Amino acid sequence: MSSLVKPHGSDTLKILLLEGGALEQAQAHAKSLPQINLSSRETGDLIMLGIGGFTPLDGFMGKADWQGVCDRMTLANGVFWPIPITKSVSQQEADKIALGSEIALVDGETGELMGSMLVTEKYGIDKAHECQSVFKTTSDEHPGVKMVMAQGDINLAGPVKVFSQGEFPTKYAGIYKTPTETRALFESKGWKTVAAFQTRNPMHRSHEYLAKIAIEICDGVMVHSLLGKLKPGDIPAEVRQKAIGTLIDKYFVKNTVVQSGYPLDMRYAGPREALLHALFRQNYGCTHLIVGRDHAGVGDFYGPFDAHHIFDQIKPDALITKPLKIDWTFWCNKCGTMASTRTCPHDAEDRVLVSGTKLRKALSENQEVVPNFSRPEVLEVLREYYAGLADDEKVEIKLTGHSAK
Repeated sequence: MSSLVKPHGSDTLKILLLEGGALEQAQAHAKSLPQINLSSRETGDLIMLGIGGFTPLDGFMGKADWQGVCDRMTLANGVFWPIPITKSVSQQEADKIALGSEIALVDGETGELMGSMLVTEKYGIDKAHECQSVFKTTSDEHPGVKMVMAQGDINLAGPVKVFSQGEFPTKYAGIYKTPTETRALFESKGWKTVAAFQTRNPMHRSHEYLAKIAIEICDGVMVHSLLGKLKPGDIPAEVRQKAIGTLIDKYFVKNTVVQSGYPLDMRYAGPREALLHALFRQNYGCTHLIVGRDHAGVGDFYGPFDAHHIFDQIKPDALITKPLKIDWTFWCNKCGTMASTRTCPHDAEDRVLVSGTKLRKALSENQEVVPNFSRPEVLEVLREYYAGLADDEKVEIKLTGHSAK
């Protein structure tokens, strides 16, 4: 028996990724089916369905599930779920697809055949309602809202078969891991309690401090990086991985941290995305999720600790994976160390607030970055990246809004 937490809503991972003869047969059949393109976000969602990251889902959501998730954060069967997982098409495309028929799902950017779906439902949605429910705004300044509003007008629902994990296993070899792989890794280390550290940025001193707090509480920490698409100005995944790996090698005790990555695009849904992060980390085998300031936020759309509060608003048994809520963290000149508002008694003028936005701005402008902001070995990796950017790319980085982990 595994000593790790059970997957969400199930005793076992729901893996929809085909292998061997079943894969060959399904791929051959799919070549005769109508082809429907996937957006980058939909491709990432399909891969997560394939590897069991979205257990217990068996495909893209129908209208009852969509409505329940938007209004109550539950599927139609009552299982907790905070963000819709949907596949959209234009009305014109939907009209050509008969209910009960199969379609081939193709990556819209690479043209790769990613899977197939049995279409059991076609339905329209109120996009503004989804945005208000999930993002708490309908402003087109919000990148998540912009993404939903740009979707096709009709959602297709039904169970899927998944053929591929795209470029992730090869492009991020050694970093990208499936829930099956992370669970096996935790078991091999004898870890029973594991905290996930969600990041879409390189780790600065505040991030390092959060991870080390978790190591004091849990058997280990998984630094789990988003490998899908970000907003303009964010640092590419391959650069982040190198910077994070350098930090782990130089500043963490051996065998207390593992580095991993997952295939989703960022939704920037703030509190609701924090819940989704906890949910699929449960599938990856984690007992805790580190939730700091402005988790998964963007701009000023969410309060700094809205992602803390939302965990108090769901039923206690909604998730096994629990949040490790950590207050404002900063360097205190008087303490001479990283601290939080719970541990540091000194005034604001003694505190150096550390953020990914400030770090990116300083690096893009070739400013000096003091050691209490980021480790020198990490800065070396990041300066090499910024030195290779064109001037217009550096301007774009300076103009990007506030970002959290």
